[in-house]
Amino acid sequence: MKYFYFILFIFSSFFAHSQSKVSGQIKDEFGDPIAYANVFFKDSNDGTITNENGRFYLETYETHSFVVFSFVGYKTLEIELTEKNNFKMDIVLEEESASLEEVVIFSGKQSKKNNPAIDILRKIWENRRANGVRKFKQYTYDKYEKLEFDLNTIDSGLINSRTFRGMEFIFDQVDTSRITGNTYLPLFINEAFSKVYGDNIINKETEILEGNKNSGFENNQTFIELIKDLYADFDIYDNHLKFFNVAFTSPLSKTGINVYNYVLLDSAYLGDKWCYNIIYYPRRKNELTFKGDFWVNDSTWAVKEINLQASKSANLNWIREIYIEQEYDVLNDSTFLITKDYMLSDFSFRKKESANGMYGKRTTLYDNYEFDTPKEESFYKENIDPYEYEVYNRPDQFWEERRNGSFK
Repeated sequence: MKYFYFILFIFSSFFAHSQSKVSGQIKDEFGDPIAYANVFFKDSNDGTITNENGRFYLETYETHSFVVFSFVGYKTLEIELTEKNNFKMDIVLEEESASLEEVVIFSGKQSKKNNPAIDILRKIWENRRANGVRKFKQYTYDKYEKLEFDLNTIDSGLINSRTFRGMEFIFDQVDTSRITGNTYLPLFINEAFSKVYGDNIINKETEILEGNKNSGFENNQTFIELIKDLYADFDIYDNHLKFFNVAFTSPLSKTGINVYNYVLLDSAYLGDKWCYNIIYYPRRKNELTFKGDFWVNDSTWAVKEINLQASKSANLNWIREIYIEQEYDVLNDSTFLITKDYMLSDFSFRKKESANGMYGKRTTLYDNYEFDTPKEESFYKENIDPYEYEVYNRPDQFWEERRNGSFK
C-alpha cells in the first residue's frame, strides 16, 4: 500500500470534472422499486437504466437542465435540475391507463418459450456475419484512444491519513464514477490518435501513430503498453468474451439462453433506426456472466448499443468490477460499424468491498471510415519511427480537434 500511495503522490494532477450528476431510486405508486427503468438527460444520448432495486446513477461532462424517467406501462416523468449535483432523488412513476401493445414484459426467471426477447435473439444469430470493416476489401479509419488509471474509494480516512498531510489540496480533483458510484482521483492519463489501414485480401493491418500525450507519467511507454495489455480486443458476437484470462459467456451467443434471462423492455428510434431494447441478467449465481441491456435494429438484426457488467458473484478475486459499453453506427442501411468502445475495470487490493483500489479505463472512438482503396503491399511493411519527437509533442489544438466532446 505504501508504494501505491507513493504513485499517487508523484503523479496526481488536474483533470476536468463532470457537469451534471443524478442518483436515487425509482418506485411505483405502491412503493415497490422499478427495475430496468430508463434514466436520461433530456435532448441527449446520456442515459442509464436502474438496477434490480430501482437505483440509478448518471453523470455527464455536459450541463443539463432536465432529467427524464420512463418505463413501459408508466407515465414518463421529466424533472428540472436546479443544481449540477442532484443526489438521493426519490422518483415515483405513475401507471398508465393502457399498456403498449407491441411490447410484452416479463419479470423474474424467464421462460425460453413464447418469449419475444428470445425470438429477437434468434434473429441476431441467423443474421450474424462478418461485421464492420471485415466486410470490405480494404479499410481505413481514425482511432482516438484514452487510457486512464485512478485511485478509487476516496474516504475521509485516506484524506486525513499522515501520508497526505500537507497535500490535502490534491483531493480537490476527486470525482464520482458514473458506473460504480464510487469516488476516484485520476493518477495517469494517456491519449493517442492514430490512422489505421487494413487489407482483408492480403490479411494485413498497420496503425500509424500521429499523436501521443501523457498526463502523470513522462515518456513511460512501457507502462502504457502494460495498461493496453489489460484490454484485449473482442467481438460481442463471439460465444465467449475473454478478459484477464477468464472466459465469460456472451449474452449474444447461442449458448446464452442457457445462462441468461432475457426481457424485451422497450422499442424506439435510435437515430433513424427502429430498435428493440432487451435486458439480460444471469439465470444462476457463481457463473461467468454479465448483466446489462442492448438495442438491436429491427431489419438488419445488428446490435446498435450494448453494455455489459460482470456479475458480482463471478468471484474474480482482485478484480472487483468489469463494465463495457459499445456503440455502433449504420453504413448504407446494412453494415454496422463500431464508433465507441468503453471499458472500466476496478482492481482491489483487498476483498473488502469498501477497500481502496484502482480503476483502469479505456475509451476508444472510431471515425472517418473509408473503404476499398487499396495500397501496395509494401506500405504495410514500412518501418515507422515509434518515438518520433513531433508525435509526442503535439500542440493543444491538435487534441482539441480530435477529441470527442464527451471525453475532454
